[in-house]
Amino acid sequence: MTLAASPAVDPAMSTAPIGELLIAQGKVTETDVVQALSFQKAHGGRLGMILVRMGALSEEALLPVLSQQLGFPQINPEEFPVEQLQPEGEDAWMGPWMHEHRVLLWRGEEGQLHAAANDPLDISLNDALAERLPGQRIAWQLAREQDIERLLSALGRREGGGSLDAAALRELAEDAPVIALVNSLIAEAIDERASDIHVEPGELLFDIRFRVDGVLHGRHRLPMAKFPAVSSRIKLIAGLDIAERRLPQDGRVSIRAAGQELDIRVSVIPEVRGESIVMRLLRKHRSDLKLEELGIAPDHLAELNGWLEHPNGLVLVTGPTGSGKSTTLYAALAAANDLTRKIITVEDPVEYRLPHVVQIQVQADIGYTFARALRSILRHDPDIILVGEIRDRETAEIAIQAALTGHLVLATLHTNDALAAIPRLIDMGVEPFLVAASLRALMAQRLVRRVCEACAKPAVPSLLAQEEWERLSKRLAKNVAPAQPKWKTAIGCEKCRNTGYRGRLAIHELVTTEPDLLHAVAANASSADIAVLADKHGRRTLRDDGLLKAALGLTTWDEVLRVVGGEAED
Repeated sequence: MTLAASPAVDPAMSTAPIGELLIAQGKVTETDVVQALSFQKAHGGRLGMILVRMGALSEEALLPVLSQQLGFPQINPEEFPVEQLQPEGEDAWMGPWMHEHRVLLWRGEEGQLHAAANDPLDISLNDALAERLPGQRIAWQLAREQDIERLLSALGRREGGGSLDAAALRELAEDAPVIALVNSLIAEAIDERASDIHVEPGELLFDIRFRVDGVLHGRHRLPMAKFPAVSSRIKLIAGLDIAERRLPQDGRVSIRAAGQELDIRVSVIPEVRGESIVMRLLRKHRSDLKLEELGIAPDHLAELNGWLEHPNGLVLVTGPTGSGKSTTLYAALAAANDLTRKIITVEDPVEYRLPHVVQIQVQADIGYTFARALRSILRHDPDIILVGEIRDRETAEIAIQAALTGHLVLATLHTNDALAAIPRLIDMGVEPFLVAASLRALMAQRLVRRVCEACAKPAVPSLLAQEEWERLSKRLAKNVAPAQPKWKTAIGCEKCRNTGYRGRLAIHELVTTEPDLLHAVAANASSADIAVLADKHGRRTLRDDGLLKAALGLTTWDEVLRVVGGEAED
């Protein structure tokens, strides 16, 4: 196209407005576009970038649609030959000019000038190019802002260091491109179903990684010169002190991004190269908070529903951080919430909002601990109490007291398996007879990745898997075990980003407290003796339940071993 003050429309461009194209492809909602148009009318700007700055979609989702509309190809930053950006001779002006205008310029074959920007129709950019290169034809391409930053950084120019004061950091954080970049990252993470965004500084570049289905994946590498602006923006929206870089900080922000309402928990810790930042993305509204949709086996589901019918007692769900305990308990509350019982939760933090449930946020900094909150809610006439985590003796004793006085108490503990919850409570200082008197059920949980349905292929199980399945299948009910195992292997495709997995499901170990088991607990029997009794009553370990899910074709045996431990076989 020929440069002019207002660029001419390429014949290959789509005639449909960008808003209509985005709605048609399900990238944004009509409400998002109406809000963006209202902002555009008042303040100007291009609609696509307004939507990115609003957090309605990511720049990665926008550019393919812009490419369709404008007829400009996208550059592939991973395959881009950086040496083409090295200006020589009469083009020596291009180096500093590219940094100033945030655009890539290079000469292709036969001297053809190419340019890449995230908005090739930007009038000020085109005016500047027309002034510098009057009458020249430019072959335009589209590029994400972060790719432009990274490729320019590869040229070797780095901005000077030096510490910045609070005013300078705030000015960086409120720069429009930085706002757009952070909002785009959040929207991109949501599009990829990420649970966390990790921002990690390095020597020359800083990494942005997404945790998807429990596994971290690298997404972007940006120059460290950009890090103070990005970190300051994140801290600013989370209500943190942007000038404090020596102490850990924790914050929280509620936003709307990629068409979803969500809370973001922000954790910042100082490290030798700057600050490491983790953003936990918590959707405020979950459509999958149903026990039937969590991958729970039919026999386990029946047991769990039976526990929720108890009028009193303590039900413990165990597992490490990020094992899905809260989601399972929320789904259990949703199942038990028939509006005839008062349900109160004590959490840190409150992750999802539940209708008709009183949810209390612990605030330890003002002395409002789990124990203090529990004492107060016992006078609030609850039927079911959820304790986000039993962390100390005081909380454990009050929870057990509540379970013994007519309340059903659901709580979590950090232990490796279900039965380990018993010695954990005793180690906290709870008397064994009180544990036995209050305990109704135990459940341990882990999350494994679901095999991608689009690319998974049938597999021949390893000898170990076959042997363990033969043993396990004899103990399973007919409505639980498949008639023929459907072993799968993970392949990888575009839909699952070549991981072979998409989504997660839970594997469980359930222990129903039969009288002889409770008697052993009260007598302070050894863990081995209690395990024998649990096995007698049909306990299925995490490994066994994972094997069952693999035999059903929901995951792979290698994935189960990755999560619960053990070595994969060839």
